[in-house]
Amino acid sequence: MASSSAIGKLSREEFRRQKDLDAARKAGTAPAALDEEGKPINPHIPQYISQVPWYLDTGVPSLSHQRRPDEDEPESTLNSWYDRGLKAGPAAKKYRKGACENCGSMTHKKQDCLERPRKKGAKYTGKNIQADDVIQDVAAGYAAKRDRWNGYDAAEFKKVYEEYAAVEEARQKVREEEIDNQTTTDLAAVRKVAKAGKTEKEADPDFGSSDEEDADEDKYADAADAVGQKLDAKTRITVRNLRIREDTAKYLINLDPSSAYYDPKTRSMRDAPLKDVPAEEAVFAGDNFLRFSGEAPEVQKLQLFAWQAAARGNDVHLNANPTQGELLHHEFREKKAELKDTTKVSILAKYGGAEYLAAPPKELRQGQTEDYVEYSRTGQVVKGRERAKAKSKYLEDVYINNHTDVWGSWYDPMSDAWGYACCHSLVHASYCSGQAGIEAAKASSAQNLLSSSSAAVQAFKQPSPEPEESSKAQNAAKGKAEERQDRDRSKRLGEGDIQLDKERLAKAIAEEKKRKQRADDEDERWGKKKKGPEGNSEVTEEQLEAYRMSRRMMEDPMANYVDTGDI
Repeated sequence: MASSSAIGKLSREEFRRQKDLDAARKAGTAPAALDEEGKPINPHIPQYISQVPWYLDTGVPSLSHQRRPDEDEPESTLNSWYDRGLKAGPAAKKYRKGACENCGSMTHKKQDCLERPRKKGAKYTGKNIQADDVIQDVAAGYAAKRDRWNGYDAAEFKKVYEEYAAVEEARQKVREEEIDNQTTTDLAAVRKVAKAGKTEKEADPDFGSSDEEDADEDKYADAADAVGQKLDAKTRITVRNLRIREDTAKYLINLDPSSAYYDPKTRSMRDAPLKDVPAEEAVFAGDNFLRFSGEAPEVQKLQLFAWQAAARGNDVHLNANPTQGELLHHEFREKKAELKDTTKVSILAKYGGAEYLAAPPKELRQGQTEDYVEYSRTGQVVKGRERAKAKSKYLEDVYINNHTDVWGSWYDPMSDAWGYACCHSLVHASYCSGQAGIEAAKASSAQNLLSSSSAAVQAFKQPSPEPEESSKAQNAAKGKAEERQDRDRSKRLGEGDIQLDKERLAKAIAEEKKRKQRADDEDERWGKKKKGPEGNSEVTEEQLEAYRMSRRMMEDPMANYVDTGDI
């Protein structure tokens, strides 16, 4: 009853006493319960009505939650709303502290200002200060808070109505002009009806409603010449046939028996009757063309997902609960895309190469542009702009220090280094010395110094011959030198058919072993050549073979190579 709402959890004895008291009140042997106003509470009221909700429970028996509350609020609370744009009074003449820095109003701050942002606000200029807005506290009731049309001005719809009426009037004029411009004799009556409509429109201001236009569409017969329609000029009734008789049936497009199969029972032809015609240009591309267009593939994917999910033990059925299937499929695709992105990010983080995934511009991939250029027979640009040449990111054709060639344009085989071709200088960023530098480089080369030193030694050892004998000796020496140069050109050291002397080879091997044992010798450590028994610095074939035979295998870069590619 009503009193039970004020009682919390009761014990078994208290619950039995409460039941007995309620039965006595219903029987009339016990007085009825009183509410907070002293009014008796009918004991026969059901409990679901007399029980006070927990959010209104005052701790005493009451039926106030069932009574209509006293409406002390004014009746205009439902229709009351904010007065938009209402100002409190005239605007101030100077800026006040704490006002909006933009417009100077005291009722809002700069971040809440709805005025146009000024280049210099009212705080700094003190001009054009706006009046304060009226701050209203509208006490909206329960119904006013939930009224979707609360605050709506019905006069605003007048603009919408006038705009719609103007559009309808323009449409009607265009339709009448199209009818008047027709030259078919069968539409003479249609013109009369159109003219009658014009007079009606002048007389009736409400002429031109959408319902009347729908009726006029059949009455005026705008689409009288359209295929598949039949116009009766007397009754002005348009009859739409079920199908167009002029169209060729799908089974008559190709009469070849081996073409697409046509099922007369279902009137379906799955494949296209003409295979050579593209589906977009064909008159009939087959039923499968329409079956796999639009949203049909998505439905098939959804059905396939539902079947696969059901096969794995999930309770998914597309026909029984399509919403559940769609949500699960959407969640599955999101997780799949997220997993794919995670895998891609992990691979790129481990191996790198993200810079190669960015596709180059289309102009670079295809090498084509839309710039129009015309060339003459000689290759000169006649019309348009010639394509710019590709440039390197490094500086080109930049010569420094009076050089006429770039660094690395000349290679010196004697010193195994690169330099400038204009002066044969091997020092980078050096000053160019021109032809004098080339001659100085030749004079200071090791080969030139050796040849000059050997010629001086030979001249010192030999006595001065007679003039005639000296000229003959010079000619003979010159001829031998030329022969030797030719022989050296034709045969290099270690190439061609080599004939080794066994005694010289054994002697060379012994000398090579001694040379390696003298590792403490500074000259031997730095690889200086030791003069042979003949007193010259040239390396013989026997010495070269001895060096090859005694060379350690660890010096060979391929000695410890192991191919692990196929393991």
